[in-house]
Amino acid sequence: MAVYLDYNASAPIDERVLERMIEVYRSHYGNADSRTHIFGTDAKEIVSSARKSIAEILAVDSTDVFFTSGSTESNNMAILGLLDYALESGRNHFITTSIEHKSVLEAMKHLQEKGCVVDFVSPDASGRVKPEQILSLVTDKTLLVSMMQVNSETGVIQPIEEVGAALAGTKTYFHVDATQGFGKLNDSLRNTKYNMLSITAHKISGPQGIGAFIMRRDRTYRRPPVKPLMYGGQQERGYRPGTTPVALVAGFALAAQLSDKESAVHMESCRAIKRRFLEAVEGLNYTLNGDQEHCLPSTVNISFHGVDAEGIFLVVKEDYAFSNGSACNSGSHAPSYVLTAMGLGETRVNEAIRLSWNHDTKVDFSVLVNYIKSMTD
Repeated sequence: MAVYLDYNASAPIDERVLERMIEVYRSHYGNADSRTHIFGTDAKEIVSSARKSIAEILAVDSTDVFFTSGSTESNNMAILGLLDYALESGRNHFITTSIEHKSVLEAMKHLQEKGCVVDFVSPDASGRVKPEQILSLVTDKTLLVSMMQVNSETGVIQPIEEVGAALAGTKTYFHVDATQGFGKLNDSLRNTKYNMLSITAHKISGPQGIGAFIMRRDRTYRRPPVKPLMYGGQQERGYRPGTTPVALVAGFALAAQLSDKESAVHMESCRAIKRRFLEAVEGLNYTLNGDQEHCLPSTVNISFHGVDAEGIFLVVKEDYAFSNGSACNSGSHAPSYVLTAMGLGETRVNEAIRLSWNHDTKVDFSVLVNYIKSMTD
């Protein structure tokens, strides 16, 4: 079986999380909004406990946590949920980066179609956007700045703490897509001033299909003027209707607790794997893509010169499973929009592959290196 090296797309579920979910599916099957019997009350207590756990990890109030299907939905809520207010108030200027997840980029393009003004800021070859690039564009009409914590393709960590601090106390809302950083860089999230945050479970060995939208109150106890994208019930206080998936919520909460508790040890193990990888490829002709001083230890984006990435995938598919970028873009044969936005040349972009792992990944990189060598001989 191939070694799985695509954790940035989705991480295998932790057995402890799976066991918790199975227990809930078997024994706590009530609807959390059924208030007339003990089965509903039981389910509601599980959801409430999970909400408190997520809130404690992020150092926010439990009422700030809204469960969603994942970060894509949360990102859409943060952006499209402000559309009506933007058009009504005249504060219709939005700022984001050109390396965001498609759920942010496509939502922003929809805002443009509705008459809003959107600035897309690109990084340099480091893959890291400079805070001043964002802040210099802010005006009195800027309603929202949306920025990811960690880029999924390069693993490069973005300066959200600096941007958040500069926007704090202003009328401009700050949204952070923490999909790749939650569970790994929680201290940074706890230290960042933001209004809205998107997180998901399946990047931290939790279940697919569950995430959360964090929406904080300001000093006047008001939340951002976000309107729901769907209607049909008062679940999640009317912001996100639909029957709450109790087992998924319970699994999400446990995965979040485990990753928060064990992250320091996990990251050190990931650093060791990265060191082994770099030692293994020593002597090959390659370039690392993205500033390695601001990069997750669990991710590497690398271009092996003279070797097309698609060719590597075909040759190694029986031994390794990795990608050339974000899973949201994997159905397209177009060059990586992230690496292109960084100003990298077409050849280097087409040579790029992304490997991502977890603390307990068991991998021998020598087989991959031998494949690469054979393709360059």
